[in-house]
Amino acid sequence: MDFMLRKATIADASNIFELVYELAVYENEPESMITQIADFEIALTSGQIEAFIVEKDGVTAGMCLYFDYFSTWKGRTLYLEDFIVRPQFRRLGIGKLLFESFLDEARNRKCKLVKWQVLDWNELAKSFYLKYRCQISSEWENCIMEL
Repeated sequence: MDFMLRKATIADASNIFELVYELAVYENEPESMITQIADFEIALTSGQIEAFIVEKDGVTAGMCLYFDYFSTWKGRTLYLEDFIVRPQFRRLGIGKLLFESFLDEARNRKCKLVKWQVLDWNELAKSFYLKYRCQISSEWENCIMEL
């Protein structure tokens, strides 16, 4: 398959927004998503977020969105915020391409750690990540407070 992997630009803000919304639907939480396209434009422009996009025949097939994070115990970290491959493009190697590009980006930045979350019920995602010998921790619980 001919896929094009590239870094996201501000022109991708609406595509990223759509993909994140699709992820929210998949996670049964579309009403929880309050960001707008403008939020992604601002975050991309300022460098607050970055993303890899994979396209197939001009269609966005998937993306991984990440940002710099600092761990006081480990040091420089790259945090994977969202990782999605549209259903019609799954099982074609796009997830592997995106995830390994994210890992390569972390290595190029001399990160000591990469970090992300996975829902406890998402067995497909967990089995994907375990192929990379990651540790899925059950020790820490998320604390969230909306402002």
